[in-house]
Amino acid sequence: MALLSIITAPDPRLKIKARPVPAVDAKVRRLMDDMLETMYQAIGIGLAAPQVGQSSRVIVLDVAREGEKPQPMKLANPEILWRSSELATFSEGCLSLPEHYADVTRPGEVRLRYLDQENEVREMHAKGLLATCLQHEIEHLDGILFVDHLSLVKRGMILRKLAKAKRSRALTAA
Repeated sequence: MALLSIITAPDPRLKIKARPVPAVDAKVRRLMDDMLETMYQAIGIGLAAPQVGQSSRVIVLDVAREGEKPQPMKLANPEILWRSSELATFSEGCLSLPEHYADVTRPGEVRLRYLDQENEVREMHAKGLLATCLQHEIEHLDGILFVDHLSLVKRGMILRKLAKAKRSRALTAA
């Protein structure tokens, strides 16, 4: 397994719609494993392939709480089949928008279909934090970031801070 570089916003690669994977083969499984290792190292609960520069519809997540046994999930081509009308609000963050958090309201439950790491078609019903995390990561596959749910003013403020931090890092690296 290998650690991958996580792309930080603003970056046009985060806004591209990812392509479906034809099948979960050895290459996709290796990507899933590397993404999971990268996510754990970055202390995140979810990661989408576009965040590591791969335009593939692949996500990994683990919403186990600290002290609980890890519950890693690896999904390819996830597709939401149903969303509840009941909404839930969680404070969301993102490994591609480090140190920025905001309340985002989404459907509280979802049902989805996906390919597992063995290339089997599966369906899952999720609620609470898992439902929120799944929706957040699936949106990454469509080029949508959690800040796209915020007001134009708040989104602009966060993206300007990230751009400034990125320029500062580039200057100190030069």
